[in-house]
This record gives sequence, structure tokens and C-alpha cells, in this order.
Amino acid sequence: MSELFSKIKEVTEIAAISGHEAPVRKYLREKITPHVDEVITDGLGGIFGVKHSKATDAPRVLVAAHMDEVGFMVSEIKPDGTFRVVQIGGWNPLVVSSQRFKLFTCTGDEIPVISGSVPPHLTRGTGGPSLPRIEDIVFDGGFADKAEAESYGIRPGDTLVPDSSAILTANSKNIISKAWDNRYGVLMVSELVQALAGQKLDNELYVGANVQEEVGLRGAHVSTTKFDPEVFLAVDCSPAGDIYGDQGAIGEGTLIRFFDPGHLMLPNMKDFLLTTAEEAGIKYQYYCGKGGTDAGAAHLKNGGVPSTTIGVCARYIHSHQTLYAIDDFLQAQAFLQALVKKLDRSTVDLIQGY
Repeated sequence: MSELFSKIKEVTEIAAISGHEAPVRKYLREKITPHVDEVITDGLGGIFGVKHSKATDAPRVLVAAHMDEVGFMVSEIKPDGTFRVVQIGGWNPLVVSSQRFKLFTCTGDEIPVISGSVPPHLTRGTGGPSLPRIEDIVFDGGFADKAEAESYGIRPGDTLVPDSSAILTANSKNIISKAWDNRYGVLMVSELVQALAGQKLDNELYVGANVQEEVGLRGAHVSTTKFDPEVFLAVDCSPAGDIYGDQGAIGEGTLIRFFDPGHLMLPNMKDFLLTTAEEAGIKYQYYCGKGGTDAGAAHLKNGGVPSTTIGVCARYIHSHQTLYAIDDFLQAQAFLQALVKKLDRSTVDLIQGY
């Protein structure tokens, strides 16, 4: 367990928002290269290892996480030396203020920044504080003025990433960190290729991670077009609704994500998932998604690609502090391995059958 926590801590503490995924790409390249036949990148920066198959008419299977996390980008430096930002990915304004961030300049320097909030003393007699717009929230690095901020290399377009460290909960069953959406997926694909090292598969396996999922599933359009898979498995984290009386409970296993606004699971795919989960003794739960994953983009490419999401849920995603269960990762990893090993020509034909 301590080894898994160390891996989770390493991958979640990497800083990489949409369009700036290079640190995660470097991490993945190092992890997957020894265990695959070749490594390929696409034009936007997605990275995938390929395990070739000697099976006759082996189907092409694409397993894809996404590398990016949510964050911000400097939109303006004010005369007083503070910043305003544009959000990269979805944020609830209520969780943005009074937090620590790392600002990365274009030269790679790392600068500490906080997001401001209005003290109650300054709202007396005004009817109380109102919900701020993200573009109005003050980001402050303690600079005297715009010139001093610029002297440290800060420019519009620089990125801001939550400053947060991974820790275990008191019962050692859960972890609190940033970016489990979707460093969960990054670690999942890394662990998958290591587990399959030296094994022969009856499919041509492309396994890695896309870019820019948090800003519109962009990388999935590119990689699915490039590799032309016959089955696509997104590997992603979803919001847990358990404490709000909704679906998605941490500790209850991997998700059978049968619906989200951008993707409907095909009946044959659902049968394949459920049969495999039962045969492998996987702990799972049904999940009705309210957001999307890369499966929403992939399934519409190249004449249509049967797709699904192999996921877990976590509380408080898209914030500095996300809480999730260690066992859910283990269940999802066992599930993913079982699925990939079963995807031969006859199984893929059955999933695609109409």
C-alpha cells in the first residue's frame, strides 16, 4: 500500500494543465517505454505505447487517459502587480478564492501566488459578499506593481496550477490530493503496460493519454483519428455524489458508466463489461454521468467507434483537495486488465455486431 501511495503522490503532484502537459508526457514516456514495442505521439502531444500482436486479424484497441488537470492562465497583469485569470477547465467559483497556486512562467520559473478574497470587515454595510466571477478574482504574488511582476518573467498566458500535496486519511483507506481527475487515468495506463509486459495479446493495443480533455475532449479527436481503433476505452475519474445523496460512492468499486450527456453505452458493450466484471470478481457500481469523458469524442470518429469509460469516482474534483478510495483504483486496474486481455477478434466483432 505504501508503494501505491508513493506512486499516487508522485503523479498527482505533477503540475500540468490543458495545453501544457509536457511534464506528464515525460513521466508517461519514462514509465511505458520499457514495456511496449514502440512509442508514438500525435500532433497535439498525446503519447501512446503500442503493443503489437501476432494474432491473425487482431483488432485495434485504444486505451486512453488524459494528462491535463484544471487550472488557470494569466489574462492580465494589473498596474498594482496583481493578476486576473481565465479558467482552463471547469471551476466552481466558490472553491477558487483564498488558495495557494504555483505560477509557471514561459521560461519555466515557478512563482508562489494566492487567490484573493474579500475579508468580512470590508463587506460590512454592503449587504454581504456576493459570488465572485472567476475573471474578477484577484491573484496576488506580492509584487509592488506591474513592472516588478514583469521583471520576474510573468506574462499573459502563463499558467497557474493548484499548490497541493497528497496525504493519506487517518484510516489509511483514502487519499486527499489535487488532480485525481485525471492522474488516476495516467497511473492506470502506466500500471497496465507494466502488468502486461511480456504477455501476448490477441489485439493490437495502443495505450497512453490524450491532451486537452478538460477544455473540450480535444486530444481524443486527434488520437482516435490517428490510430483508427475498433474499440476505445477512456480511463477517467468522475465526481462522487455519495455525500449529496447522488450516485457515485467512494469505496464501492469501479464505475459502469452507462450514460452521460455526450455518450450512451451500447448494449453489447454493457454486456461485455458486466460479464467481464462478474467473471473477474470486480467490485463495481452503476453510474449516470453528468459530465463527459473522451469517450464522448472518440465514439463519433471514423464511422463510429464502440467506446466506454473505465473509471472511479472521487469527492470534490476540480479543486485543490480531492478525496478518493485506494481500493477503487485497485478494482479499476484489475477490471481494465481483464477487459484488455479478452478483446480478441471475436469479442470485438460481438461488441460491434448489429
